[in-house]
Amino acid sequence: MKFEGIYTPAITPLTSTGAIDKPAFAEVLEYLIESKVHGIIIGGSTGEYYAHTAQERIELATQAKEVIGNRLPLVIGTGAIRTEDSVEYAKAARAIKADAILVGSPPYALPTEKENAIHALTVDRAADLPIMLYNYPARMGVSMGPEYFAAVAESKNIVAIKESSGDMAQVHRLAREYPNISLSCGWDDQALEFFAWGARSWVCAGSNFIPREHVALYEACVVEKDFDKGRKIMSAFMPLMDFLESGKFVQSIKVGCEFNGLRTGGVRSPLQPMYDHEKQALQDIITTLKREVAQVTGSAK
Repeated sequence: MKFEGIYTPAITPLTSTGAIDKPAFAEVLEYLIESKVHGIIIGGSTGEYYAHTAQERIELATQAKEVIGNRLPLVIGTGAIRTEDSVEYAKAARAIKADAILVGSPPYALPTEKENAIHALTVDRAADLPIMLYNYPARMGVSMGPEYFAAVAESKNIVAIKESSGDMAQVHRLAREYPNISLSCGWDDQALEFFAWGARSWVCAGSNFIPREHVALYEACVVEKDFDKGRKIMSAFMPLMDFLESGKFVQSIKVGCEFNGLRTGGVRSPLQPMYDHEKQALQDIITTLKREVAQVTGSAK
């Protein structure tokens, strides 16, 4: 499997009582398909997997496959503190015939690179599906480094990595030393740099609510190889990226979806809703972003 294009880590809508809203979830998936993103990830951070029960996660993955069918690649997240739990999510992904799995580092335990690699290989054996690794040391507490990559090299299923360290030296290292592992941008404000270093995909939460603008940046840099155009689009994105990094990330993504008429139902604890003035600030930023990207791409009305 080749990871190319915009991969959206889908949100998980909730009802007024906090249960997962399955009809609204189906609407989210249909919206993404209609918006022509290139793949969908279920069970990621943006989907609030950490606030879901094991049963909820498996049911979401199953529903996603039922809704998406073969229209887009479906990637299932396997993140968990316990390797045993990650294995169960991997088995579920295989059972529903998902296209790939996302494999990160177990949080809190602080495994060594070798221990972390054993975790990944154990999950790999359970699914035997293409793998996108997920390196996010700020949340997991550990980073994937040379010892890790040497240990997982035996797996032919590891085909990509969502690199979310924010460290450009790590991006350079991956591009130079591990050309067999496709780079995927996992640090939004570095998307332009990732594409310049050969990344052909971008896992981006913002594509839940402005998918076409994310696709426009991908197409400019990867398809058209027009980095002057890409820089202009990226510049339009920066105020949004700054806003998202200021806090209330998942809430902002969900509110952005609400602006498009999708039902989201808020977030689960310990997260709390956004204030009205925060929502207004986000809406103003999105309006400006859309206008500026349309001017660059020639789609302005």
